[in-house]
Amino acid sequence: MRGTDDNLGTRMKTAVISGSVPLPVRILPVRGHRDLHQFLTLPWKMYQGNPHWVPPLLSEVKRLLNRRKHPFHLHADVEYFLAFRGDEAVGRIAATVNYQYVHFHNQPVGFFGFFESLNDPEVATALIHAAEQWLAARGMQRVLGPMSFSTNEECGLLVEGFASTPAVMMPYNPPYYVTLIEGAGYTKAKDLLAYFLDGNIPPPERLSRGVARLQQRHEITIRPVDLRRFRQDVDLIQEVYNSAWEQNWCFVPMTPEEIADLAKQLRTIGNPNLCLLAERRGETVGFALGLPDYNQALHHINGRLFPFGLLKLLWYRRLMNRSRVLALGLKPGVRNMGIDAMLYLRLWEEAPKNGYPLVECSWILEDNWPMRRGLERMGGTITKTYRIYEKTL
Repeated sequence: MRGTDDNLGTRMKTAVISGSVPLPVRILPVRGHRDLHQFLTLPWKMYQGNPHWVPPLLSEVKRLLNRRKHPFHLHADVEYFLAFRGDEAVGRIAATVNYQYVHFHNQPVGFFGFFESLNDPEVATALIHAAEQWLAARGMQRVLGPMSFSTNEECGLLVEGFASTPAVMMPYNPPYYVTLIEGAGYTKAKDLLAYFLDGNIPPPERLSRGVARLQQRHEITIRPVDLRRFRQDVDLIQEVYNSAWEQNWCFVPMTPEEIADLAKQLRTIGNPNLCLLAERRGETVGFALGLPDYNQALHHINGRLFPFGLLKLLWYRRLMNRSRVLALGLKPGVRNMGIDAMLYLRLWEEAPKNGYPLVECSWILEDNWPMRRGLERMGGTITKTYRIYEKTL
C-alpha cells in the first residue's frame, strides 16, 4: 500500500525514536562527499511511496549545488545544513545570500530553500533557525523562502494542488510543510499560481479574430526561436526579460553566465516551436518560453540516467503530452497591444501540433491581474498554488 504524505513523516519519526524518548536533533553543515550525498538523496527517503513526487535528475541537482560549476554561485554565498537524530538524516535546508538581489533591491534579504523535513516541528524549527543564524551573521535582516535558489529556479511551497504531479522545474512537497514553516514564525509574502489550458479545445473563434486584428493593427509578428542563430535569439530574450520583469516582485536580473547556462538547457530539452519571439517593426518586444513537461518521463527513471535511465527517458519521452509555459515577458512600451494574448494563442495552437496539448502556465503572481485575466478569458483554470513566505530577523 502506498503511504500518504502525512503518515510518511510519522513513519520516519517513529523510526528514529529510541523507546519513547526522541534522540536530540543535531544540525550540521554539509562537509565532504558523504554529507553531500545525504543532502542530495534525502528526498528519496522523505517521499518514498508518494505517487505525485517526481525524482529530480540527480546529476542536475548536484551541478546546481556545486559552487564551482553553476553560475549562480558567482554572485552568491550558500550554506547547506543537514538535521540528524542519532546517525540518521531527517531534514535539510540551504541558506543563501544572493548578492544580485541585495544590490538590485538595496535590501538585506536572505533566502532559504531545498527544505525537507519529516513531520516533526522540532526538526523543522532547528533547520530554519540554523539558516536564520547563518543569514543574520552575514547582515541579512529578512528571510524569504523557499527558493532553490531564486525566482529564476524552483521557488515556492505548494499549498494547494497536492493530488497531481508538478510540471517540469516546479516544486512538490507534502501538505504538512505549511504547518512546519508557519510554526517557525513565517507568514505569507506572495502566492504564485499555476494555470491549466487544454489545447485539445480550440480557442474561441471570437478570441482568435480579435487577436488577429490586434496583430495586424500593431504590426506584430510571432516567430519560433531560430536554431541556426540560437544564441542570438537567447540574447534577445535576455534583453526583453530584464526590461519586462524589472519591476516585478522579487525579480533578480540574470547574469550573462546564467543566460549561457539557460541557453544550454533550452537547446537540450526545449522545442523551438514552443519558444516564441514577438517582433514589431524589426524589434523584439516580447517572448514566451515553453518546454515539454519532462517530469512525465523523469517520473520513471528515479533520478538516474545510467545504467538504464537514459533508455527509459527516451522511451517515455514519446508518451509525453504536457508542456509548461515558464516565462512570458513584454517590453514596457507595448503592454497594451495584446501581445501577451498573441503569444498565448500561438502556444495554444502549437502545443497540440507538437504533441503537448495539455499546457500549464506557471508561475503567475497572484496580483498580476492582466496576465490572469488573459489566461482566464482563454479558459485557463488555477490548478496549483505555491507560496513564498517571509520573516523579519
